[in-house]
Amino acid sequence: MSMHQTMPAVAGRSFINDYLDSLGMIERLHRLLLDVIKDEFERLGVLEINAVQALLLFNVGDHEVTAGELKTRGYYQGSNVSYNLKKLVDMGYMHHQRCEIDRRSVRVRLTDKGREVRRVVGDLFQRHSEGLIEDPVIGADRLRDLNAALGRVERFWGDQIRYIY
Repeated sequence: MSMHQTMPAVAGRSFINDYLDSLGMIERLHRLLLDVIKDEFERLGVLEINAVQALLLFNVGDHEVTAGELKTRGYYQGSNVSYNLKKLVDMGYMHHQRCEIDRRSVRVRLTDKGREVRRVVGDLFQRHSEGLIEDPVIGADRLRDLNAALGRVERFWGDQIRYIY
């Protein structure tokens, strides 16, 4: 289909419009999530850590990983992982150690201070989940349906990347 041809209409709208709306929503949701995390830490008076770093600590959890694994496992979505890791190590939120087998590789894990940040983010997410499950519009079933749909989009995009190579 050329760029000038129109996509089939779905319920009176071009599907491309729905797809673009979804893409915009995904971007906005990620930015809003970071704002919500930032506000929680500001409320608690913790200003030395940013929302991206707090989310990274939450996602790492009890795992010990390399910097490369942070992205491949989906723990970190940004482009400046080295900068954030260095800051987290310097501020005492993460411990790093050179890998014994491959000296070029560094493994990281949370310190007690990092686990406290993880607990704060976890508590925030727990409160959110309790509020959403009671919401008559969202609820557990709709959230599961949303996760399933987003999982299918993730697989579709992953397949698109694999087909390029």
